[in-house]
Amino acid sequence: MFLQVLNSSILLGGIYALPSVGLTFIFGVMKIVNFAHGEFLMLAMYISFWLFHYTHLDPYLSIFVVAPLLFLVGMIVYQFFIKPTIGAPILTQIFVTVGISIVVENVALLVWSADFRTISLNYLRNPIVLGPYPSLGIQELNVNPARVIAFILGLSLSIASYLFLKYSYTGKIIRATSQDRSAALLMGINIDKVYKLTFAIGILLVGVAGCLMIPIYTVHPFVGFEFVLVMFVVVVFGGMGSIVGAMIAGILIGIIEVFSSFLIGPGSKQAIYFLVFIAVLVIRPAGLFGVKGEEELERIEAID
Repeated sequence: MFLQVLNSSILLGGIYALPSVGLTFIFGVMKIVNFAHGEFLMLAMYISFWLFHYTHLDPYLSIFVVAPLLFLVGMIVYQFFIKPTIGAPILTQIFVTVGISIVVENVALLVWSADFRTISLNYLRNPIVLGPYPSLGIQELNVNPARVIAFILGLSLSIASYLFLKYSYTGKIIRATSQDRSAALLMGINIDKVYKLTFAIGILLVGVAGCLMIPIYTVHPFVGFEFVLVMFVVVVFGGMGSIVGAMIAGILIGIIEVFSSFLIGPGSKQAIYFLVFIAVLVIRPAGLFGVKGEEELERIEAID
């Protein structure tokens, strides 16, 4: 039973990690907390759902449609809504992203109603049964195929994002901009293009996450709000701007949530991981893998 619960918690944590990586990607470079991140997740889930409904396109294959589309959406949103707030007071940026989330949520409610919609794929219906392995003390281990696929693809893309930032030329430019914007400007780096690319990549990652989550969760106009709270906990818990921190914190939050639901009750899961979250921040305000001082939002100049 313990191994079954542990298996479920790790797979759930892997699902939480990918959209959280997109959120920390945006904050790590731009120092903007994107409160509309959950609504972009909801939008990706709806697009994947309707592609399946009308064209029977497998949600995992719909990644190749949804990801570029969400990348384009990210560039448009940055150009018209985020860019004018660069250098503005932090409250202005918060109100803009909150406003975007409210608009997207209500447009979805108007267009698609509040109905709950889900995808049920034949090859994902029956769980994979592993075992028994008496020598290891394992009788049976049931594994949800959709969660395994989401975990593997999500973790792979998170690692790819980390490697992109660390080793690619573009990634080094993004990291340089994140570390010292003034020096990056002096070196001839176009900060506006870096910000636009970074924001679009963050939205692309949450778009992929939406495609991976639609076979598991129902989609409705308020699903983004349900997940954005978890994403913020994961990002701050792991360390604002740390991709590795977001991956590890996502798995930790999944473990805490599943075990608290199993041992105490489903109603306790949010309370428990928020208590752990608060305890970590009291001891280490920058998060588990954050750099000291990173929690202080930087004041940056407006970009013309």
